[in-house]
Amino acid sequence: MSKTWSQVPLGAILTERQEVPSDSSLTSGETPIVAKIGFDDGRIQLRTDGRTKTGMILIRPGDLVISGINAAKGAIAIYGEENTRPIAATIHYGAYIPNKARVDISFLWWLLRSRTFRNLLLEYVPGGIKTELKAKRFLPVPIPLPPFVAEQRRIVARIEAMSAEIKDARTIRLETTKEAEALLGSSITRAVSGIPIDGHLSDVLLEKPRNGWSARCDNAETGIPVLTLGAVTGFRYREKEFKKTSEPTAKETHYWLKSGDLLITRSNAPELVGHAAIYNGTPCPCIYPDLMMRLVVNETRADKRFVHCWLRSVPVREYIGGTAKGTSPTMKKISQGTVMNIPFPTKLPVPEQRRIVHLLDDLQAKVDALKKFQAETSAELEALLPSILDRAFTGQL
Repeated sequence: MSKTWSQVPLGAILTERQEVPSDSSLTSGETPIVAKIGFDDGRIQLRTDGRTKTGMILIRPGDLVISGINAAKGAIAIYGEENTRPIAATIHYGAYIPNKARVDISFLWWLLRSRTFRNLLLEYVPGGIKTELKAKRFLPVPIPLPPFVAEQRRIVARIEAMSAEIKDARTIRLETTKEAEALLGSSITRAVSGIPIDGHLSDVLLEKPRNGWSARCDNAETGIPVLTLGAVTGFRYREKEFKKTSEPTAKETHYWLKSGDLLITRSNAPELVGHAAIYNGTPCPCIYPDLMMRLVVNETRADKRFVHCWLRSVPVREYIGGTAKGTSPTMKKISQGTVMNIPFPTKLPVPEQRRIVHLLDDLQAKVDALKKFQAETSAELEALLPSILDRAFTGQL
């Protein structure tokens, strides 16, 4: 802490609001109710159903709002003065009126969401961050506070400027990763441009696609692994994306996987339905679920790895997007017939398919290297803001 800063109890700069809303304002929806406060951004989400009628507190514009249960996770919000009406929350929240002559509420918001404050909770509150933070525990906690509000605002301006830069860097990183993934899809399309897409996927399959078995999963330690949709999402096989079932199984059934099996999802979010991957043999034994189909490729007519690549091409993704069905906007399905009718360049010779796969493997390796670098960058970005806050609240910013 800066030598010029004092340790000030929160109770010296905050006053607990002890108003309650009327039942009629809650049931009518006139006074919305807090549903939750976001951990990452501290935003208040509201509901207006009026289900809760008793044991509520009132929050007015300009108040600092704290979730007593999740304060240490970042559930702290400012109910801005631009709002025109009060809101309500359960007694597990607290509303506090800041003394504007002594503290800038944004400075307090950043401080209370920092490691500095979590460490103070561990030091001054019995039970530390696991204790519900009621006013009697919260207000006595001493915090480091610059004596002048102008200095607090200067620190907030620095924090917010750096936070905006970090947010921009995160956005660029995500966009770069998405662009790299999109490049793989467009590359297969360019690689076969000029070759007629003259047939359908059924022309290069030995049998009709078949759904797996969605067993009831209880994650018993000795259970059999059952893949989840995450195992093939993103067109990459993820061997750790499974649950376990202890239900009885039969040896001679279709749902057991063999290394090299090509799987495609038949139900998922609109942008994820139809994703596919090749099972690498781990875990073993393993079952594929009813929400996936297995594609058995006639490898005298098509290279299985090329089929896998082709399924992420632009023509296929557009076809699936246009034919997927479902009443829910967040969940779409494709049928066996839809999969069999996926457009496919049947006249492309197998050696040429393998050459294209080799080129795409090189591109995939570069994308993987980029994603690894982006993951490392992401970890650094995630650590940057807490470090900035540590400096800010020790007078080093």
